[in-house]
Amino acid sequence: MMDTLDGLKTVVAVVETNSFTAASDRLGISKALVSKYVGEVENKLGIRLFNRTTRRLALTDAGRRYYQQSVTLLEQYAALVDNVTGEQTKPRGLLRISAPVTFGEMQLSPLLPKFLALYPDLKIELVLTNSAIDMLEEGIDVRLRIGGVDDSNMIARHLKTFPLVLCASPAYIQLHGLPKTPKQVGEHRCIIDSNFRIGKQWPIISPQGQSATIDVQSVIAANSPQAVREIAIAGGGIAMCPDFIVAEAINDERLVTILPGYTTLEFGLFAIYPHRKYVAKKVRCFIDFALAQFSPH
Repeated sequence: MMDTLDGLKTVVAVVETNSFTAASDRLGISKALVSKYVGEVENKLGIRLFNRTTRRLALTDAGRRYYQQSVTLLEQYAALVDNVTGEQTKPRGLLRISAPVTFGEMQLSPLLPKFLALYPDLKIELVLTNSAIDMLEEGIDVRLRIGGVDDSNMIARHLKTFPLVLCASPAYIQLHGLPKTPKQVGEHRCIIDSNFRIGKQWPIISPQGQSATIDVQSVIAANSPQAVREIAIAGGGIAMCPDFIVAEAINDERLVTILPGYTTLEFGLFAIYPHRKYVAKKVRCFIDFALAQFSPH
């Protein structure tokens, strides 16, 4: 027999993923059971929640009202459970986290065992992508993103700022010389990170605070900061990379900082989660953890 909460959760999952198949993946139940639960909810209420066609799933007006109130009820139920069990109870269940590929691999992944040691009743699914995602459709609880958020349905918490640095290999500098001014950087071969919208126009600020733009010469571009770093290490030219990507290579002198007194772009790291009255305990715990790990102390 279907539990009322199961019915609410199933309808919400179908609406947010716009698919019975995707909803079954999100809920960890069969597609047949998703269809059965939706059918049972419709039979109990005596209404249709979805107009099913071969091409798409469309919400009825009644379905939209049911969904909106279901989300509120599920939030209230989660709040009730947390309030009754109290703060001493550890969060449990599955936490789905999304992050950019390179940041997720280098910075976030090594911290997850530490987070799970604090919250042993949680399970984590890490989804690494540089593409834009619909958090509701993908069932993502919290997303770490470099750069801001322009979706009013989401809350963004600033965690950290990553500066970018200019660098090149000692072999490249020995062959082509060390640029001492932004103008001289523009005379060198540079490596473009195509994730950055600035293209071949690199902003730079002098130690005295004067702004300029370097018109970059480039014969190579890559959409991965790790690839840009490796091309620079191999003598491919001057790179502009987030400091966390190149810090180790600079420390062991595989790369040398260019214009060390100057500053260039910097990116904010944000934790993004849906704008709802109640934020699940598992999400709050992860954001507190991320703040403790990434924010300057």
